[in-house]
Amino acid sequence: MKYALTMQGPDKHDSSGAESWRALRIMSEFVDATDALANLGPAVSVFGSARTEKDSRYWSMAESVGAGLAKAGFAVITGGGPGVMEAANKGAMDAGGKSVGLNILLPKEQKPNPYQSLSLDFRYFFIRKLMFVKSSVATLCMPGGFGTLDELFEALTLMQTMKATPKPLVLMGRAFWQEMFSWLREGLLEKHHYIELPDLNLMHITDDPVEAVQLISDVHAGRRTWAPHLPRFPEDSATELGEGTRLGVPRHSGDTFVTGMD
Repeated sequence: MKYALTMQGPDKHDSSGAESWRALRIMSEFVDATDALANLGPAVSVFGSARTEKDSRYWSMAESVGAGLAKAGFAVITGGGPGVMEAANKGAMDAGGKSVGLNILLPKEQKPNPYQSLSLDFRYFFIRKLMFVKSSVATLCMPGGFGTLDELFEALTLMQTMKATPKPLVLMGRAFWQEMFSWLREGLLEKHHYIELPDLNLMHITDDPVEAVQLISDVHAGRRTWAPHLPRFPEDSATELGEGTRLGVPRHSGDTFVTGMD
């Protein structure tokens, strides 16, 4: 199923009303994507490099985890492109699961992979990124470049600042991620004190697709609590919020956390 999330407006050379039409295009893209994914069910966003070759161990790892997630009842959401994205989508589709691609329209166009049972095209990166967060119960990062790191650190930031309900953030490919993790610990934590020790516990590193799927399943089923040091709030389970982040940064009042939704 293919969705093209586009909306026409005035001529781009007509400055009167152009900004207003841009706002409407943004709103239209968000609404269309929300409707398209409304009945997806529990899903996991999988990120990784579009440049990963099919003979790479990371390709096989992504295909295996895509299949494992599908068999565990999760839809698999990727960026819809080649490499790791294609591998994860293929694994999910071959296992009979829901395989979603959130494709981006780029100046040098991304070629969508053929393993998408639901395919959406986005004009705006930030709407696409929002849908990854909004639609998933966990994030899984394979080795990748700037785009993968962008998604990884956004997920970390949202949890660290308590703007998003804590959910599993799994890094697959221990040899690839270990150097970054060492830098975070030795540089940001121990040398500069820019983060705190519990922040590092927001990530789980593994090479085992079975372990990754089991961890995500356990948290989703309530058998395990992710980031237990972070507070939970009543509105976290309210479906009417729906935009993927909490309404406000919680403030501390005595011994009680409140959200500023007066």
